[in-house]
Amino acid sequence: QVQLVESGGGLVQAGGSLRLSCAASGRTLSSYAMGWFRQAPGKEREFVAGINWSGGSTNYADSVKGRFTISRDNAKNTVYLQMNSLKPEDTAVYSCATNYRVPGSSRAGDYDYWGQGTQVTVSS
Repeated sequence: QVQLVESGGGLVQAGGSLRLSCAASGRTLSSYAMGWFRQAPGKEREFVAGINWSGGSTNYADSVKGRFTISRDNAKNTVYLQMNSLKPEDTAVYSCATNYRVPGSSRAGDYDYWGQGTQVTVSS
């Protein structure tokens, strides 16, 4: 079992930045690829960014490419999402998840353990 806890969300003005953290317990995250997803009210959950077990390979949704950066610190058992140039359409609950079977996947069904999420609200 892996427990994931996200933090760092909040209210920010358009153009601002936030850094989300995803801290794990129960198992070391170095065994897993990781991903960030988001879900806005009334919308389906969507892939935001993914990172392989070592941090050497990342992938992003087109909507966040160039603005968001995913990274990880396996020594701290933590994954991060740096979000810059935020837009109102980035408003959502952001969740992290582990991916043991299909590294790099953007499909939520390929992810195993999920955190509860942290709210990000971007005002215009």
